[in-house]
Amino acid sequence: MEDDRKLRILIADDHKIVREGLRMILQQEQDMVVVAEANTGVEALSLAEKLVPDLALMDVSMPEMNGIETTQRLLEMLPQTYVLILSMCAEEEFVVEALSAGAKGYLLKDCAATDLVVAIRNVATGGIYLSQKVTALIVKEYIQRNAEPSAQSASGLSPRETEVLQMIANGKNTKEIAYNLNVSVKTVETYRQHIMKKLNLYSIAELVKYAIREGLISVDT
Repeated sequence: MEDDRKLRILIADDHKIVREGLRMILQQEQDMVVVAEANTGVEALSLAEKLVPDLALMDVSMPEMNGIETTQRLLEMLPQTYVLILSMCAEEEFVVEALSAGAKGYLLKDCAATDLVVAIRNVATGGIYLSQKVTALIVKEYIQRNAEPSAQSASGLSPRETEVLQMIANGKNTKEIAYNLNVSVKTVETYRQHIMKKLNLYSIAELVKYAIREGLISVDT
């Protein structure tokens, strides 16, 4: 099959070893070709504009611009391009935000290579693909949220984001928060980016002040 008849794929992930692994998997498929690799969201947008891929395989946690914002901007520029999220972030709010941004699928990085190929083909033909773990996560969170009607705070922060904000305000560093929540450091960094964006705050000091003002942490007097 000639390259111009293959599914043209852009890989966006800030880990070179991940990009190389994905390329090795995809180059074994006769109907797929990797046309570019991006290290950041900004680079992904630049390459997508130049190359107009059929599909972008996108990580959530990337420097400069996260995968969700990159997805939204990419699809505003190239609405005909499909986006499939491949991430370590197994959190319901990331899945919902990614799909709301226009992604057509969400897959976790612990998936099998065969699952990745199936997901790409499904999304590239206009379908929606969620891995089994992601589907189970959404169902679980949906049930819990309906059992707790006040799950979303007035500020728009989710319960998990509020928890991360409290830990930040109490002086815990990223590694400590990741350990306490049993998530990756990158996931915590993504949470922090989302919190800052939602609250329109841009420093740890501002986050601490906000947490004190809202009564999220106690202050010794």
